[in-house]
Amino acid sequence: MPDRDPDSINFPPFETEDLRTNLTRFLDRDFSDPAGGTRKIGNYKWGVYAFFDYDGEPIYVGQTNEMLRTRIRRHLTNQRTDAVAMSVLDPFEVYEIEVWPLPDLQGVSKPRERSGDRWDAWLAAIDKLNALERIVYDRAIEASEFHAVLNEKDPPRAKTSLTPPPSMRACVVSPEVYAIRSHPDFRNARRALIISRLAQVISERKVQGGLRRVLLTQAKRLQWLAERRYNALGGAASVEREGDDEDS
Repeated sequence: MPDRDPDSINFPPFETEDLRTNLTRFLDRDFSDPAGGTRKIGNYKWGVYAFFDYDGEPIYVGQTNEMLRTRIRRHLTNQRTDAVAMSVLDPFEVYEIEVWPLPDLQGVSKPRERSGDRWDAWLAAIDKLNALERIVYDRAIEASEFHAVLNEKDPPRAKTSLTPPPSMRACVVSPEVYAIRSHPDFRNARRALIISRLAQVISERKVQGGLRRVLLTQAKRLQWLAERRYNALGGAASVEREGDDEDS
């Protein structure tokens, strides 16, 4: 057995550390604020985000008013968001992230009193955030091969009209990790694992239809990946006949 640095057990596995490094690099990228100046993309308080897989397929859409950095990291570093805990979203499946920040809402916070100008501003900000999420979600559904993403719930209907603001999209996977995770057989195995976990969650709890929809979507994704891999390797022509390997 090769010698191992005794201190190495104090550090996360390579793929885990790699994701955290690339995610931090993405969240620290400068974004040109329409009002002037720049801000790190992860430091915007209000915004919508979307995750994409290794085929560019949209897989999850979310929103936040606590800070984009906090919410996205919570998803992708297994800090127990509902989506990850329920095996709805698999961080291993995320290749790219796109973010739509709302700079004009940066100073809006939920007031203690549910009345007055500050409360009205809060409600207007929530309406704007919901409207943006709905636009991004609908576009993701339209662009999806399966006309579905892995969200357990649909976003609320927009109460206001909105022109989507500028966004930023970038890869959060290094070439080294891409070489591992992008292999079709690895992806098939990972999808089957997540489906098994999700099916187990469903079997043990009283769940709503949204979680069952996610299971169906994941099953469709697995079938599509498996069929594409099978056909790429020759399809029916690659299947052996009985006796082909027997001695004559």
